[in-house]
Amino acid sequence: MKYTIATLASHSCLQILKGAKDEGFSTLAIATPKKNSFYQRFSFIDEVLTIPTYQDLYNIQNNLKKRNVIIIPHGSFVAYLGNDYDNKLKLLHYGNKKVLSWEGDRLKQREWLEKAGIRLPKLYKNPEDIDRLVIVKFYGALGGSGYFVAKNKNDFAKKIEKINIKEFIIQEYIIGIPIYLQFFYSPLSKQVELLGVDRRYETNVDGLGRLPHKFQEDLDLEPSYTVAGNFPIVIRESLLPEAYNMAESVIKTSQKIIPPRGLYGPFCIETIVTNDLEFYVMEISCRIVAGTNLFSQGSTYSDYHFDKPMSTGRRIAREIKEALEIGGLAEILN
Repeated sequence: MKYTIATLASHSCLQILKGAKDEGFSTLAIATPKKNSFYQRFSFIDEVLTIPTYQDLYNIQNNLKKRNVIIIPHGSFVAYLGNDYDNKLKLLHYGNKKVLSWEGDRLKQREWLEKAGIRLPKLYKNPEDIDRLVIVKFYGALGGSGYFVAKNKNDFAKKIEKINIKEFIIQEYIIGIPIYLQFFYSPLSKQVELLGVDRRYETNVDGLGRLPHKFQEDLDLEPSYTVAGNFPIVIRESLLPEAYNMAESVIKTSQKIIPPRGLYGPFCIETIVTNDLEFYVMEISCRIVAGTNLFSQGSTYSDYHFDKPMSTGRRIAREIKEALEIGGLAEILN
């Protein structure tokens, strides 16, 4: 039986479908009219299927089932298909949908990370308790859009009043450098692999940081954290054992709280590294992240695990291919 690897034409679609083609799969991009011509220019995409809106994917599921389509999710799925897409989407789906409720709820996510013994910033349940610089984050995969910092409870009250969002968390602002660790866990091999490391290029906080301090003081601008791109990073080797330890602990804990399979496939542990070279984990993304687009031909770290270029997109396709060869497809698809 032949399968087609498909995804929404957004986020990391190019990497996913290029990797699928490299592993010998047929490929399908599901696009809206405005994106159709862009994705048609790439030869590794066998077909661009155009639908009026991404929500119309639900209306063509029966047709896609007949074509043995395997859907690879990415960060745009919740934004375009809704928070309940895990229940409404009936196609073969790579990854454990049950993880989505833990990823999307920041308090449940924190519970998970605490159980895993991960170092976390202080969380403020009551704005009245703010006693230091904090960052306020919203729910969902919004690419940092709308996040803001506050100096104290009065500063928080003034800023939150301008935003029509009810669900958020208030987190201690850790001084350090952002480092995003891109992992892959294979339930077939029972191994964790580090496939890349990056940091985000964020507007307008990175733009403000390029100005001399005296000019920053004169501007009446709030720093924002909307992601525009990513930088590759190679971290010092002495940090790698702790990075792998965190990833393995996150996986083992997920298998207990989301039994039996827990989290598998690509995920990203988003950290701040302090002056003492300690990791503080800000959050976890339980899917392929846009930062992996840096490494379409693999990274320094994927080279340590594989003897050929291995992007995260290709690693997903490789896992599906290996599962097909051993009759274990049911182990990795929902």
